[in-house]
Amino acid sequence: MQSNGVKTFYFEESASIPNNPDLPVLLYEGAFKDNPEQSERVFNEHNWRNSWQGGVFDYHHFHSNTHEVLGVVSGTAELILGGESGKKVEVHPGDVVVLPAGTGHKRLTASEDFKVAGAYPAGKDHNLKTGENGERNLLFSEIKEVGIPSQDPVYGEDGPLLAHWKIEE
Repeated sequence: MQSNGVKTFYFEESASIPNNPDLPVLLYEGAFKDNPEQSERVFNEHNWRNSWQGGVFDYHHFHSNTHEVLGVVSGTAELILGGESGKKVEVHPGDVVVLPAGTGHKRLTASEDFKVAGAYPAGKDHNLKTGENGERNLLFSEIKEVGIPSQDPVYGEDGPLLAHWKIEE
């Protein structure tokens, strides 16, 4: 694993996407650059489980009941994070994106071989929300209930997630 730096992105509510009012999105550029296929195994070792491999939906969506990690296994894509007014990011093999609960994400474009490995802290079952059902207050309440994971999905107990994801009491 290589650490070419971690970028953080904070998002405010955007149209039907609540985003996370307290925690930033983390982008670990090139974390698995030398071996992108190992991302799912490493996530699982750090208790980010219920893992899968596939793509990213081509519509804005989020999970209000859990955080999510995405590791790019192959191909490239342009994603938009944070809803319509969010940030466009290009991801490459070995990159990792950690999405706090409530953060919108959508695939804008992708190469034919684009594939990610995804997982959730402690193997939590995720929900799939699009913000279309007018449940705004319930969603914010649910998002705030999601705790901080005990380990960073890439680096374990000493990772940058633990430094960046602190909720003020």
